[in-house]
Amino acid sequence: MKQSIQTANAPAAIGTYSQAVRVADVVYLSGQIGLDPANGELVEGIDAQIERVFRNLEAVAVASGGSFDDFVRVTVYLIDLGDFGRVNEAMAKRFRAPYPARATVAVASLPRGALVEIDAIMHLADVDAGKP
Repeated sequence: MKQSIQTANAPAAIGTYSQAVRVADVVYLSGQIGLDPANGELVEGIDAQIERVFRNLEAVAVASGGSFDDFVRVTVYLIDLGDFGRVNEAMAKRFRAPYPARATVAVASLPRGALVEIDAIMHLADVDAGKP
């Protein structure tokens, strides 16, 4: 059974999708860009956007009953692969070994003119798989 996850602590979905969907003990987090959930505006600059993306992902993870420790996969979408080091630094502050699997993709554009977007998959290992 699928359960949609929503939290006011991350930007509301701007389309026909959920912030996250939980199926048993796996949570699929939709891509987050650097939107401030308080005003719906994109924050300025790559560093601020990276920080905001991770804060948004964390809010959705917490609403799902997890944390960065539960991330098993992340996909990073960047307008400029030259910003990869900045993303790596931000990840180093939030994740510890064993690190999640990761892919990084260069893209031509992102929603709302964002410079970075990240989605993730979490596995809630300590949760009974039969609970929603």
